[in-house]
Amino acid sequence: MKDSSKIGLTGAVALVIANMMGTGIFTTTGFLVEEMPSRAMVLLAWALGGGLALLGAICYGDLVRQWPESGGEYLFLSRALHPSMGYVAGWVSLFVGFSAPTAAAAYAAGAYARADGFEPDPRWMGTFWIVLFSLCHGKGIGMGTRIQNALVLLKLILLLGVMTWAWTKMEVPEISQKEPVELSTFSVSLVWIYFSYCGWNAAVYIASEVRDPRRQLPFALVAGTLLVTFFYLALNALFLWGVPLDVLAGRENVARVAFDYLGGSSLGSMVSFVVLMALLSSISSMTMAGPRVYAKMASDGYLPLWFAKASAPGWACVWLQGGLAISMLWLPTFKQLLSYMGFTLGISASLSILGLMRHKIRYPETIRVTGWPWIPAFFLLIVLWVTLFSIWKEPIPSMMGMLTLFVGWAIWWGRKKSLPTPSA
Repeated sequence: MKDSSKIGLTGAVALVIANMMGTGIFTTTGFLVEEMPSRAMVLLAWALGGGLALLGAICYGDLVRQWPESGGEYLFLSRALHPSMGYVAGWVSLFVGFSAPTAAAAYAAGAYARADGFEPDPRWMGTFWIVLFSLCHGKGIGMGTRIQNALVLLKLILLLGVMTWAWTKMEVPEISQKEPVELSTFSVSLVWIYFSYCGWNAAVYIASEVRDPRRQLPFALVAGTLLVTFFYLALNALFLWGVPLDVLAGRENVARVAFDYLGGSSLGSMVSFVVLMALLSSISSMTMAGPRVYAKMASDGYLPLWFAKASAPGWACVWLQGGLAISMLWLPTFKQLLSYMGFTLGISASLSILGLMRHKIRYPETIRVTGWPWIPAFFLLIVLWVTLFSIWKEPIPSMMGMLTLFVGWAIWWGRKKSLPTPSA
């Protein structure tokens, strides 16, 4: 008999899709075209990003088979590497993994919610969305999951319909020759794209609340990632081959700009609604997943115990993240925020997969790793390559990311005598 209080396969896949299809896909392509004005190279970068996300999803499926509990990187690194690494990962999840992307999605949702005669500051609208979903998910997993699934289904149906219509009306523009793209520029573009694909690991944060997580979650991670990759490639092909590059270059609201060009303001308005649904489902999914990490940290003694009390994850964890997201929402510099989040989250995921490899080497009979050792090794090599170029080309966001990791580790080191050993 199924446990109705648990999330099923559909809910887990929906969580992955909602978490992935957020701010990045509707903003990043404009920045990419500005930096490397080549249709083929931009689409190749999106394809490589999807491949990297798929490798990560496969590896995280192996991790969750070994440790089928909520917590994500915090849990994996605490078990596979060292408690200090888990603490830093929890720190990163709180600030970079969930609060900052929630703020970015809320800002974009605030911008897309504006209409003629009603144009409030996107930050006020974004604050409203964060408070609304904090109220919904603070009531428990059941209500939040129903809202989440409905938003994802509506988003996919509308997006598929609009894309199909636009493809039938598209006229391919004349393609002019452009200068070759530098390897360093291409590599840094993958940092932005990595952020756009972030969320392929979303379901692992709520593993304890999924039915049969060892079997359901690995499939949900891969299925959700493949579906989103398909939509990303189709949507970007539509942008790149349906709209002149100079129209797209540097535009944050690239989806609205592209569909305005393809079908006029009426289609652009319809797409704004689709994008709004996508952003709202992203805010919802992060409000659902993130607090489970803090509840797990609290149960291990790394946060005050009252964060782990009452319902899972409880009001305290939901509003901790909501409050931080609202604070970040009122900060500037959106483009550097993308680089900062992509860089830091890439390192956090890489450490988890490094822990998977270490655990496999130390205890080869206790864990099965798909495609061992090539899939995890290839993921690490790509992220290392992108990270090095990111430090070179985007030093400020990269330094901010490393500072975030260092501060988390310094806090753990300063308190390590009073901190407990995480439960096994």
